[in-house]
Amino acid sequence: VAPEIEDAVVKKTYDYPAYGQVRLSNELKKEGILVSSGGVRSIWQRHDLETFKKRLRALEEKAAKEGIVYTEAQLQALETAKRERENDPDEIETQHPGYLISQDTFYVGYLKGVGRIYQQTVVDTYASVAFAKLYTSKVPVTAADILNDRVVPFFEEENIPVLRVLTDRGTEFCGSPDRHPYQLYLQLNDIDHSKTKVKSPQTNGICERFHQTVLNEFYRVTFRKKIYSDIETLQRDLDEYIVEYNTERTHQGKRCKGRTPMETFIDGKKLFNEKNIRETMTAA
Repeated sequence: VAPEIEDAVVKKTYDYPAYGQVRLSNELKKEGILVSSGGVRSIWQRHDLETFKKRLRALEEKAAKEGIVYTEAQLQALETAKRERENDPDEIETQHPGYLISQDTFYVGYLKGVGRIYQQTVVDTYASVAFAKLYTSKVPVTAADILNDRVVPFFEEENIPVLRVLTDRGTEFCGSPDRHPYQLYLQLNDIDHSKTKVKSPQTNGICERFHQTVLNEFYRVTFRKKIYSDIETLQRDLDEYIVEYNTERTHQGKRCKGRTPMETFIDGKKLFNEKNIRETMTAA
């Protein structure tokens, strides 16, 4: 590639970081600069610009160094990236197991003779350890029950406190602090409550990701193989899947990095204990 073409591609990339390689190639053709989409990608790779995230990072570094004023296109790209970070489970601020758990309600379906089935889901945002329990209603008592029956006892056994829970603004999670069963349970156990943004339930992305996984790997498989007439049998099979999910299924996320959730939890527990020791020594 001629140097002047390479310079034009890099300049256009900084001007329009959200453009993909095909769009950038087409826009440059309008200006009489002929470079294929593959050529654009090759240039991006040489300048470490081949992903949207890398292009934004380079733009921010350039702005900080040269003091440039962002154009409208650049501002839109930065805003888009900000929204994606907020919705990305791997970008949630979490420092160790128990620092933040995520909870959501998942509609499983209708069982003949039983009625509607809902799953209460809780996922530790650090280690991705998951908990799931089935109910026939979507109410505050069931939202509190999974914490009391499955989640809090697990963390107590591991000697790690649950500090905060993230939920959407559904009625099973939100209500009057002095009368709402879920809110009262959180107060009783000294768990802070964070809520997703208004009209943005997708910001509880870590539960959304788990729901997609459990739907594809468990429910769609088991409902093809077996006919369920009671919730207890379905719960037993779900429990077996959850054990496999936590202890055998590897995850590729930012914190698991190919480990299982329980392996990540155990390693994260060491971080929590070291952090506590440092804080104790500092206070002393």
